[in-house]
Amino acid sequence: QVQLVESGGGLVQAGGSLRLSCAASGRTFSSAVMGWFRQAPGKEREFVAAVAWTPGRTDYANSVKGRFTITRDNAKNTVYLQMNSLKPEDTAVYYCAASDSVNLYTRNYKYWGQGTQVTVSS
Repeated sequence: QVQLVESGGGLVQAGGSLRLSCAASGRTFSSAVMGWFRQAPGKEREFVAAVAWTPGRTDYANSVKGRFTITRDNAKNTVYLQMNSLKPEDTAVYYCAASDSVNLYTRNYKYWGQGTQVTVSS
């Protein structure tokens, strides 16, 4: 059974940083795209970032470009999201997701975590 477990969320002041982690178990995702999404209250879930298995191949939403960095450690089956210069509008539940695709720009994700809350105070 595939499981994605996020950690690292919390409350931070505007301008601060947080690092989210997502540990995958049940299968190896070393060749698949993994990503982060978020959902703010009253809004639809939106794409945040994705990383391919090839080191350095990443994709970001315009709203987080230059502030967030997605990385992965295939040996640990883990993906990370480093979030810097956080803004109140970054407040949301953040979800880790794994695809069966090798296409970095896919938005078709098969596996999802339970989510971790990130709250940025002004």
